[in-house]
Amino acid sequence: MDAAEFRRRGKEMVDLIADYLENIEQRPVYPDVEPGYLRSLIPEEAPEEPETYEDVVKDIERVIMPGVTHWHSPYFYAYFPTANSFPAMLADMLSGAIGCIGFSWAASPACTELETVMMDWLGKMLKLPEDFIAGTHGQGGGVIQGTASEATLVALLAARSRAVRMILASDPQRPETDITSKLVAYSSDQAHCSVERAGMIAGVRMKKIPTEQSDKYAVQGETLRRMIQEDKAAGLIPFYFCATLGTTPSCAFDHITELGPICNAEKIWMHIDAAYAGSSFICPEFRPLLNGIEVRNQPQIHTHTHTHTLQLPVKLSVNILVFTPIIICHWQIPLGRRFRSLKMWFVFRMYGLKGLQDYIRKHVELAKEFESLVRADQRFEISADVVLGLVCFRLKGSNEVNETLLKRINNGRKIHLVPCQLSGQFVLRFAVCARTTESRHIREAWRLITQLAEEVMQELPN
Repeated sequence: MDAAEFRRRGKEMVDLIADYLENIEQRPVYPDVEPGYLRSLIPEEAPEEPETYEDVVKDIERVIMPGVTHWHSPYFYAYFPTANSFPAMLADMLSGAIGCIGFSWAASPACTELETVMMDWLGKMLKLPEDFIAGTHGQGGGVIQGTASEATLVALLAARSRAVRMILASDPQRPETDITSKLVAYSSDQAHCSVERAGMIAGVRMKKIPTEQSDKYAVQGETLRRMIQEDKAAGLIPFYFCATLGTTPSCAFDHITELGPICNAEKIWMHIDAAYAGSSFICPEFRPLLNGIEVRNQPQIHTHTHTHTLQLPVKLSVNILVFTPIIICHWQIPLGRRFRSLKMWFVFRMYGLKGLQDYIRKHVELAKEFESLVRADQRFEISADVVLGLVCFRLKGSNEVNETLLKRINNGRKIHLVPCQLSGQFVLRFAVCARTTESRHIREAWRLITQLAEEVMQELPN
């Protein structure tokens, strides 16, 4: 393919993508395939001779689309939203074309510097304390991690390194293996499974802090303090706590105004996972959910961001890891990185802060509309507070009834939901996800849910 053909094919691909997204709601949101469906549709080996572009494009519908879960369909209400916008897609094209591996400033100065500035833009949109901003002094700043899971793992590894160094500073003869064997980290029992997985990868024990429905599934300060004291009495070394603002099951918010001072007093690194809810904090009405970020031990920020093996983030991180030197490869697990900040640059400029706020508020309004529909039907109940774009609800009755309802919903492939467990109850999660979701989609989804619920209830024994 030469430049001339690339121009032609590129325009065709843009049309294909635009057509796909404009007509996405006409497709079944969930695929009707079995595991292993794809292998029989393509050859066992790569072709010896080149194939035409037309042949490849024809196979998109034949091979790929039958197995796609359409995350950007307005009928997709599972998990949480994923980033998708036309400006971001255009930026992705440019990033792929530049194709730099920005592991250091010298490897691609623009890649490093734009990311530094874009993270400052984001930090200011979130009204983060000045210590989180790089500015021109390099005392704060941020880095884009590939996923929230990576951010949690990097913070945990940094906290482990910090804890070991602090203990060795006062007890140089103590074996490092003895220290690491006694380290203990904490997270909510509502935290994402990636937090527990980070503990497994880092080789440290991770304890789950129990939460209660009466506390809105938020970690309480007294519960954390009691567990810390019990573990210290048992000879363990508490060193890390992952708080969550917007938990995966129910979008619960840990009380970081209580938890931050406890962690500072105990010299525990507190990381904040705000993978879903964090973007909402750019709206003034939701910014109080981040209150408590100001509670931190100022000297720790600078003292523990320098190491030859791992550039450590600030003590309090909101999935935004903060460092002093501009050596990006030390800020993450992989050495290389794509020019990801181009997407932020395009989106921030073409939406503007107001446009992004409007986008978030629309999703919250749609979730509130769905909540009102649920509350108006006496057969259903709301299982957790609706704060942002997630509604947790269920049929009044047994877990088995709700499991049957969810199975009917997803088997129909008209809308897609996933469940969670709250206080031992099987709960359906309705998350507003797609950029194109409107009120009519919410009402269509509710009509389908109530229709299937009626069928399920009619089948119950008298």
